[in-house]
Amino acid sequence: MESVHHVSTSSKILFSKVRKIVPPMLERFHKGQLGRVAVIGGCVDYTGAPYFSAMASARLGCDMSHVICERSAASVIKSYSPNLMVHPLLPSSETVQNPNSIDVSALASPIVSMLSRLHVLVIGPGLGRDGVTLKVVAEVMKEARSRSVPFVLDADGLLLVMENPNLVKGYKECILTPNVVEFGRLVKALGIQVPSQDQVKVTPGEDRTSKETEACEELSNALGGVTVIQKGPHDVISNGVTSIVSDIPGGLKRSGGQGDTLTGSLGTLLAWRSAYHDRLWDSGEQDNVREASTKAEVESELETGGKRMSPATTLLLVAWAGSGITRECSRRAFQAKGRSMQASDLTDEVHGSFLSLIGEPSGSKVNL
Repeated sequence: MESVHHVSTSSKILFSKVRKIVPPMLERFHKGQLGRVAVIGGCVDYTGAPYFSAMASARLGCDMSHVICERSAASVIKSYSPNLMVHPLLPSSETVQNPNSIDVSALASPIVSMLSRLHVLVIGPGLGRDGVTLKVVAEVMKEARSRSVPFVLDADGLLLVMENPNLVKGYKECILTPNVVEFGRLVKALGIQVPSQDQVKVTPGEDRTSKETEACEELSNALGGVTVIQKGPHDVISNGVTSIVSDIPGGLKRSGGQGDTLTGSLGTLLAWRSAYHDRLWDSGEQDNVREASTKAEVESELETGGKRMSPATTLLLVAWAGSGITRECSRRAFQAKGRSMQASDLTDEVHGSFLSLIGEPSGSKVNL
């Protein structure tokens, strides 16, 4: 790993833990083992977001990066890159005979049939708000949950949670990535009284970060312990039990599309996490005698080495690492482009940010 002077010592320790769940590059692996990620999104008005998300997954290192989109968006997204597999499977009000009377299960079945071939879903980038599309995506979420397929929700994917929190409530293999506005809408939909980052008020002597963390924890707990990344001047990550604040500095340009680098990065990291727990390689760690479930147990796994981490710990690490990589991409892109920085500039920084923050795990064969 490169020397990064803007990263705190505590963050460097956490990134060294993240490195444990990164599969080494080995000759014996075959296509698909290091990540099959599908972004569900893309409609006639929004084609950039699913592309940026899927490309972030690919640039970070997943083997197969898919986009499942509405028919009108498919040829456009395909034209952006031949590296992505684009599937025009999302129906909309324009492509069904009677939008008011649809067989949701039948419309969702082509996507559901792909689930057995995927490690992770990223739901929301460029999804749009077409009623037929959202009903079908909600059905896909139910099927993915029943099969324990992890998914990331952003943008209009979060709208589905606002309308029906039970879609994710209690599902621990889920990460939500709301910005300040979306965070406020989620807490309102759930009927809880907590402030978003821009609403937190502190008196002299009070810890602002502590109050922000408490708010994120309350949202997570209201949803049954799903992991939440509250995006803002700094990102707050919580699973309702344990929370981490990302201190990685980002750039100062707030161009659209930066959150898509986050969702795509999370997709690949979640796929790697699955490979870690499936013991796809020997991590050199000893088995833990019990699963971490309390704050003290998770923090102990984060602080100590040598033992295999529990799913609760690795999910928190994935969320934190995705945030860190995205913020580092933003910092690097802003350093190079200043106020002209765009979402595509973050895409170009994904691999370098991974190398500087996390680095290749021991055993990787990257120099042949």
